Amino acid sequence: MPDASGASDAANLPDPATVAGFVAARARVLIAIADACARSERDPAGVTLVAVSKTVDGAHVRAAVAAGLTTLGENRVQEAEEKVPAAPGACWHLVGPLQANKARRAVAIFDVIESVGSVALAVRLDRLAGELRPGRPLSILLQVNVDGDPAKAGFEPHDLAAAMPGLVGLPNLELRGLMTVGRFAATAEEARPTFQTLRALAEDLRAVHATLGPALSMGMSGDYPVAIEEGATLVRVGRALFGERLRVRADGAPDAHARAHALPTAADRA
Repeated sequence: MPDASGASDAANLPDPATVAGFVAARARVLIAIADACARSERDPAGVTLVAVSKTVDGAHVRAAVAAGLTTLGENRVQEAEEKVPAAPGACWHLVGPLQANKARRAVAIFDVIESVGSVALAVRLDRLAGELRPGRPLSILLQVNVDGDPAKAGFEPHDLAAAMPGLVGLPNLELRGLMTVGRFAATAEEARPTFQTLRALAEDLRAVHATLGPALSMGMSGDYPVAIEEGATLVRVGRALFGERLRVRADGAPDAHARAHALPTAADRA
């Protein structure tokens, strides 16, 4: 009689062709990372690839992890809750804005929260981390609105400098570094001043607050090589790994009229 549990395990195995597609996409991005590191005389081991899997379904997430994409980024808490069980062993980063009423759920499922953009949110996360994971500080990055863009979240640089004495005193948080979202630009080169400004801000803050970590999360599919040249230690890459994804409506549901998710091919730009 067939083993029902064995059949179930087989059904959960990722599709080999899908895994192969992710292996190829990952290799292309890693080559681009290595090239950027060579140009800036850096060690590629100092750059972590965060594969942003927003709107990608659980089956594709499993295949991505099998292909070596083990650090995953999500924009929404609810979507991550549905995917985390599909990818045991992965490291999950929240890279999108976090609403205060979802902070408890975020602390429960994410390994790193990159989008802490206010003192109030940091204080809330500190309290929840002490309650939900005592003795294990929650890793966070402080999001900085480098360009003063009203459409983006995050600390204004001068406000962050003023807030740092209180932030470094939160006992249940590990301040690993800073994060920013690059400016909307026609070319990657136009985003370079944003990345330079974040790096300089981090250096200035660490000169005063030694407990602020060295992490710099900056750069996405369109500009991550430039971000690496300017010191990024984490790059948040989605499209170059997962292809074009479904757009998401304001209510969080996929836009049925948008183009469906498709794996990148060799012709796609990393």
